[in-house]
Amino acid sequence: MKIQIYGTGCPNCTKLEEFARQAAFELGLNAELEKVKEIKDIVAAGILRTPALGVDGQVVSQGRVLAVEQIKSLLQDRTK
Repeated sequence: MKIQIYGTGCPNCTKLEEFARQAAFELGLNAELEKVKEIKDIVAAGILRTPALGVDGQVVSQGRVLAVEQIKSLLQDRTK
């Protein structure tokens, strides 16, 4: 599984990355975390607001910091 964090490095982007790492760890997932910081790559993914979260290349959230439990729920849906 590949988790993408889209954002230029703002505090909210950093917080989302931290929560995504924690969620993957708590679920025991062998997930690769990728930070996408380039504006052209963020726009190419169709993201209008950061921070955004992607799972395996599909954007699942944008414009807010999801809680750890919310991220866990999204990741569990992808592993079924």
